[in-house]
Amino acid sequence: MALIIKRVERPRELKWYQAGAMLYGDWGTSKAYVIGIAFALAGHASWFFLGLMSLLTVLVGFCYIVVCRIFPDGGGVYSSVKHRSQTLAVIGALLLFANFVVTAALSVLDAFHYFNVANPELCAVVTILVIGGLNWVGPSKGGNVAAVIAVLASLTAIVLFIFTVPHLGRVQLEMPTGGLGHNWTVFVGIILAISGVEAIANMTGVMVEPVAKTSRRSILPVLIEVSLLTFLLGIAMNAVPGLTGHTEDMLRALGDHFIGPWFGKIVSIVFGFLLLSAGNTAISALVSIQFTLAKDRELPPIFFRLNRYGMPWFSLIVATVVPVIVLVIERDLMHLAALYAIGVVGAIALNLGTCATNFSIRLKRWERGMLVFATVVLSVIEITIAIQKQNALFFAFAVLCGGLILRYLGKKVALAPMPELAPTVNVLTVQEAREIASLYKSTALIALRSFNAAVLEEAALHVKAKGENSVYLNYVEEVPPSPELPTEMAPSYESMDLLAKAHETMEKHGITAVPVWQVGDNPGKMIARAAKELDVNTVVIGATKRSALINLLRGDVLRTLAHNLPKQSHLLIVG
Repeated sequence: MALIIKRVERPRELKWYQAGAMLYGDWGTSKAYVIGIAFALAGHASWFFLGLMSLLTVLVGFCYIVVCRIFPDGGGVYSSVKHRSQTLAVIGALLLFANFVVTAALSVLDAFHYFNVANPELCAVVTILVIGGLNWVGPSKGGNVAAVIAVLASLTAIVLFIFTVPHLGRVQLEMPTGGLGHNWTVFVGIILAISGVEAIANMTGVMVEPVAKTSRRSILPVLIEVSLLTFLLGIAMNAVPGLTGHTEDMLRALGDHFIGPWFGKIVSIVFGFLLLSAGNTAISALVSIQFTLAKDRELPPIFFRLNRYGMPWFSLIVATVVPVIVLVIERDLMHLAALYAIGVVGAIALNLGTCATNFSIRLKRWERGMLVFATVVLSVIEITIAIQKQNALFFAFAVLCGGLILRYLGKKVALAPMPELAPTVNVLTVQEAREIASLYKSTALIALRSFNAAVLEEAALHVKAKGENSVYLNYVEEVPPSPELPTEMAPSYESMDLLAKAHETMEKHGITAVPVWQVGDNPGKMIARAAKELDVNTVVIGATKRSALINLLRGDVLRTLAHNLPKQSHLLIVG
């Protein structure tokens, strides 16, 4: 049977404040460790470097406003760069992979420093393994929790700064000493504050249109908060007399001093959970990168094989084990920061550089100049890290070599041929089904997850009772939550086989079945959307076989479906 390729339909539902909260959950975590690292490197001159860092953060943020506008269907490094070169796009994705590996390790480790536990390294390793275990069933409720934590963290940081204002008159500020080379090294050491900005470009494919407006409204509030509060808290830090240590938990130290130990505990809890959330997001992003590359035949097929919960099991194992290995080898926050920076700076520089030199893109002269300037600065930073941080260079080299070797294998290892289906079935997307809706009048849709003769029998009786002779068969192929799925995918053999069997069964009842295939991470919403767009008023579905625990982690499909169905629609559940 010939391989069928379908265009992935991604609904644009992500509003600006939702995207902003998700961005802050990634970008906003930087202040939890950047100001502590800055003080460890420069002492009372740290304010100067944090100021420069904030300016660079603003520059990069405005560059990504441009990137999001010119790539409304996905502006992440992999999506945008492959318009110029597929190889460069893969290199950018691998650099981002290196970034997320260290993000997971560093964020979870720093979370336990904020929690002030006795053995943060061991706790971090165990927690990463637990997060990987929870992701095995693909939790889908994490995004809402992450958004709430992000808002609480931002409010906590603002309250902390307000209480530092009366003490700013006693700050001990110094100008940097040493030569240009030394000061440049210090500046490069706190480059982590730009990390996370790449996340917003990955979201453009699911943002509410117009994407340019949505992305700009998402970026600006987070940009202002991250750059301004990081700098101001960095100044306030210099008002603490005899301040030493606290590289890993400087915000808690500021809360203890300026407000009291009770608020320091609040800071510890809020930012600790924010960092854990960032670790979870990083692991999900690692899975998404591998899944996307594998679907594009840039990694071997095993990287997109799904478990029964719609999670790429091998990619998840890699996304969990590699950060653990990094933590076992390297536990020092300062050294992890160097590993962190080389990946994210390289990915951002590659993204901005290819956009700046792509003259098929319509850019204003000042926009192109801004992208070029940012690319040059970030490239010099990347070279500096590579020269001065041998461990970081080796880490990046290992990730790139490993990824490119796997890419070679992915190109050479042929996909297993899809078995011939009997009877052959031509699956349609919702858009394709809507275009032929006038030929097959039906007001009923059967939501399928597995072959269920009782569901099909009940649906056939319902359709005949309404005097109709057609019905929609809907299968949602679950994939990991990702705003940057491949634009085109092939339906799995399992989905084709199930739709073919259901199609044959309905034909035996004298009913014409229209097989509809969808792909996404939220089956309930996807089924409801199909019902709305196909203008059906009855959805037939089998009773859930998922355990209460799985429903808690992933969300109850039936409940989600019932909540999202149009009010005039009926839900027929067959036990």
